Amino acid sequence: MRERGDNVSAADNIETIFEIIAMKHIRNIAIVAVLVVAVGMVVAIKQSKKATEAATPSVETAGVSEQALQPAAPAESPAPAPGAVQALPKLVDLGATKCIPCKMMAPILEDLKKNQADKFDVQLIDVWQNPDTGRKYGIRVIPTQIFFAPDGKELFRHEGFFGKDDILAKWKEFGF
Repeated sequence: MRERGDNVSAADNIETIFEIIAMKHIRNIAIVAVLVVAVGMVVAIKQSKKATEAATPSVETAGVSEQALQPAAPAESPAPAPGAVQALPKLVDLGATKCIPCKMMAPILEDLKKNQADKFDVQLIDVWQNPDTGRKYGIRVIPTQIFFAPDGKELFRHEGFFGKDDILAKWKEFGF
């Protein structure tokens, strides 16, 4: 015959099992809560970073002189004097030498740089060699092409591969 103490022990064991199950649920709830807080913090940081980047002018680059990116004269200026350099719009391509889409764009950009030099300036910047440049321009994806008016105002920004015909069509759309 069993003693009464054994029955109490079995009841205690069942109660202990329920406590363990309850603790696992509480632990899972705590983990989910921590993850929700972490995700919320990441979203808040990204939003504040975007707001900061939007408020920061993005015309300077590392490795390229500031003067090279700034036009010599505004677009509305009278015809340049003989021998004077007229400001041209600029296409700044931010990429990297080992990025596949960047490699695909390299010959296109070199061709534009050579054959369209009288219409617009083309500048290639490697953001892996100049990481501060990417941050200054607010680059999220490479390659990124930024179209600037002769007065230095950003006209358009494209992320990813951008074909020659698309680039020329975009300049035509802007009247250049």
